[in-house]
Amino acid sequence: MAIKKSQLYSSIWQGCDELRGGMDASQYKDYVLVLLFVRYVSDKYAGKKDELVDVPNGGSFADLVKLKGKPNIGEGINTVLSTLAEANGLKGVIDEVDFNDEDKLGKGKEMQDRLSNLIAIFENPELDFSKNRAEGDDLLGDAYEYLMKHFAVESGKSKGQFYTPAEVSRIMAKVIDAKDAKGRTHTVYDPTCGSGSLLLKVAAETPRGIAIYGQEKENATATLAILNIWLHGEPTAEIKKGQSTLSNPLFLDGHGALKTFDYVVANPPFSYKAWRNGFDPEHDLHERFDGFGIPPQKNGDYAFLLHIVKSLKSTGKGAVILPHGVLFRGNTEGDIRTSLIQRGYIKGIIGLPANLFYGTGIPACIIVIDKESADKRKGIFLIDASKGYVKDGNKNRLREQDIRKIVDVWNEQFDIPKYSRFVSNKEIKKNEYNLNIPRYIDTQEVEDIQNIEAHLKAGIPNVDIDALAAYWQVCPSLKKTLFKSSSRTGYSELSVVPEEVRKTIFSHAEFIKFRASVLETYAEWRKATATYLKDIGTTNHPKAIIQKIGDGILTAYENVHLLNKYDIYQCLMTYWEETMQDDMHIITTDGWGVGNEVIRLQVESKSGKNKGKKKDVEGLYGLEGRLIATTLLIKSYFVSEQTELKKLNIKLEQITSQMDELKDEHGGEEGLLSEVIDNDKIAKGNVQSRIKEIKTDVDYADELKVLEQYAAFFDKEAETKKQIKDSEQDLEQKVLAKYPVLTPKDVKSLVVESKWMEEIEVRVMNEVNRLSQRLAGRVKELAERYRETLSQIEQEVEKVTTKTSEHLKKMGFNF
Repeated sequence: MAIKKSQLYSSIWQGCDELRGGMDASQYKDYVLVLLFVRYVSDKYAGKKDELVDVPNGGSFADLVKLKGKPNIGEGINTVLSTLAEANGLKGVIDEVDFNDEDKLGKGKEMQDRLSNLIAIFENPELDFSKNRAEGDDLLGDAYEYLMKHFAVESGKSKGQFYTPAEVSRIMAKVIDAKDAKGRTHTVYDPTCGSGSLLLKVAAETPRGIAIYGQEKENATATLAILNIWLHGEPTAEIKKGQSTLSNPLFLDGHGALKTFDYVVANPPFSYKAWRNGFDPEHDLHERFDGFGIPPQKNGDYAFLLHIVKSLKSTGKGAVILPHGVLFRGNTEGDIRTSLIQRGYIKGIIGLPANLFYGTGIPACIIVIDKESADKRKGIFLIDASKGYVKDGNKNRLREQDIRKIVDVWNEQFDIPKYSRFVSNKEIKKNEYNLNIPRYIDTQEVEDIQNIEAHLKAGIPNVDIDALAAYWQVCPSLKKTLFKSSSRTGYSELSVVPEEVRKTIFSHAEFIKFRASVLETYAEWRKATATYLKDIGTTNHPKAIIQKIGDGILTAYENVHLLNKYDIYQCLMTYWEETMQDDMHIITTDGWGVGNEVIRLQVESKSGKNKGKKKDVEGLYGLEGRLIATTLLIKSYFVSEQTELKKLNIKLEQITSQMDELKDEHGGEEGLLSEVIDNDKIAKGNVQSRIKEIKTDVDYADELKVLEQYAAFFDKEAETKKQIKDSEQDLEQKVLAKYPVLTPKDVKSLVVESKWMEEIEVRVMNEVNRLSQRLAGRVKELAERYRETLSQIEQEVEKVTTKTSEHLKKMGFNF
C-alpha cells in the first residue's frame, strides 16, 4: 500500500539524522545510502532467477534484520555487504564503508543500538521497493535524490560538491536535446560525475534509453554514483573511479585515443588549481589542447572544457557548468575562448543565479557545446537567468517556473528584453570575443527617478503614470478614474484619496472584467484537465501527468495580458509539490479506491508507563482520509452538522469571554471574587465552597450574587462542552460511515474538483490580487512622494522650529 512520498522521505531523513550523533553528514551518508541500496535490491531481486542482481543467502536485507540487537552487529553487517558485493561485482563499492568502526559509530552498546536503530528505519514495511518504477515515477531514485540533497546541505561548503542541484541537472539534460537519443547505441558521458545525478537526469530525458559512462576521482563519491546508478535501474552503466579525468582519462577507444560520446555533461570543480597533477599538458597524449592553447597553470576551467570538446563526436552535444570568469578572462583563456567561438562550438550560454551550488556561492553559467553544423553557426544564444530563483535556507534554488522558462526560451530561441538574445559572431568579434553576459543583455532595472519639479510644485509626473502602461492596456479607463489632469502640462493629480486606491481598482468595471476573463480561462483549462485526471489509473506515471497538465496551463495563459504565464505555472507546480504529487503517487500505485479509506492518527506517548508507545488520537480530529481529508468530506456532505458545531464553539467562546470579563471586573485584591482566585485562576470547586460558606450571611450578599453568576457560567460552559462533544461524536460516526460508501465517481469528484481544482483556482486568483496590490502600491507611492511641495515642507519646518524655540525660551534657554 502506497504512502505519501514526502512523508516517507522525511521520516527516513529525520530518523537517520537523529542517529548520526557527532558524525559529519558527509561521512554518515555512506552508511545510510548503502543500507538503502541493500533494502532495494532485496525487495526487487531476492529469490528471483536470471535477474540483473543476485541476492545470495547471507547477502540480503533480511540477513541484516537478523543482526539487530546482537553484540557483533557491526562485524555482521560487513559480512552481509561483502557477500552481496562478491555476488555482483561490487567489491570496493558497497563494502567500502566499515560498519564496525568504533571511532565513528561508538563502542559496545552504543554501536549496537545505533546500528540496530538504523536498520529498523529501513525495515519500515512502508519502504516497499518491490514495485518501484524506473520509468517515470522512481520512488527509490527520488528517495536517493532527497537524501543526497540533504546530505549535501548538511555537509558544508567544502564537502557538498558531490551533488549538482537537480534543477540545474534537468536544464542541462533538456538543452542538449537528450530526448533525441535513439537508445543504448547513443552514449552520455560525465568526466567528473560526482554522485551521478547529472548522468541520471540525462537518462531520464531519453524515452528509449541511453548508455551511461562516468569517471570520478574520489573513491567515496564514485561509490555514491554507482549506488545511484543501480538504484535508478541502470546497473549496466560504467562508472570508473580513482583517477583524475585530466591526468588519466579511463574511457579510451581501441587505439588508446579518447572515446567519444554523443552527449557530455559535467559540473567540474570550479577554477581547480591542481589540474596539472599527474600529467604534462605540454605533451598531452590525447591532444586536447592542440589548436587551442594550454590553460593557466593554476586554473583548470578551460582544461575541463577542452576535454569535453575532445570527448564529443562530430555531431555531439554537451553542457558544462563553469564560473562566469570563463566568459571574460583574458590572456591564454581569452585565446582559447576565441578559438572555440571561431570554430562555432559554443551554441549558447545560460547565466545562473549566484549561490545555487553546495560547494561555492559564486555565480555560474551553463556553456552549451554543439559540434553539429558548428562551421555554419552565425552566433551564440545567451540567456541571463540570474534573477529567477527563490531563497531556500542559506542557498538559492531555481523554481519550476524558472526551469521551464529557461528551457522554453532556449528551445524557441526567443529574444526577450533583459532576459535573452541571439548575439551574432560579428558583435562578439567587435567585443574582442568577450562573452560576459551583461555586455549583451542589460538586466538593470529602470531607475525610479525622482522628479524635482514635482517636488517643488506638486503633481504626479505623467511619465511615471505612463510607465504603468501594461495595466492601462487591460484597463484603459481605470487610468482616468484614478488620475485627473493637473494645471501644469506633463503632470496629473490623484482623483481619489490614497486609502481608496485599491478599492477603486478592485471594484472598477474593467478590472472586474479582467478578473472574469482570467477565471474564464481557468474554467476552460479546468474542464479539460479534470476530465483527463479522472481517467488516470495505475498505468499512468505522475511525472508524465504533471508534464501534460503543466503544458496545458502554460498554453491556456499564453495570451492573457498582464499575467505572467510562468507565475500561473508556478501556482500549479507549487501545489503539485505540496499535495498533488503525493496524491498522484497513491492513485497510480493503489488506484482510486484508496479514496474510501480513513485512518486513525497516532501519537507517541511522552510520559508514564506507555512512554514511547503509539496511541490513537481520539475524536473527529484524529481521523485522516488517505486521499480525502475529513474536512473536505464534511464540507461536501455534512454542512449543517458543521454549522451547528461552529455555533456551539462560538457559544463556548462567548461564555469564556463573559467569565473573563466578570473575573477582570471583580478579581482585584478587594474584589468580590478575590477569595476564589488561585494563581490567577478560578476553580469551580473554590466557587462552590465559597458560596456554601457565605450563603446565609447577609453581609456577603453582593459577593454571593457575583459568585452565583460565575457558578452559572460554569454550568453553561459544562453543558456547552458536552453538546460539542456529542456533536463531534455524532459527526465522527457519520464521517466514518460515509467513507466506505463513497463511489468511484464520488471519490474522483471530491479529489479532482473539490480538492485539486478549487485550490489551484484560489492560487491563480491570488496572482490577480497581487497585480491589483502592486498597482495600488505604486499609485499610492507616487501620490505620497509628491503630496507636499518643498515650500509646504519648508513652511511646516518653520512652524515647528518657531514653536520649539518658544518652548525652549520658556524653559530658560536662549540661543
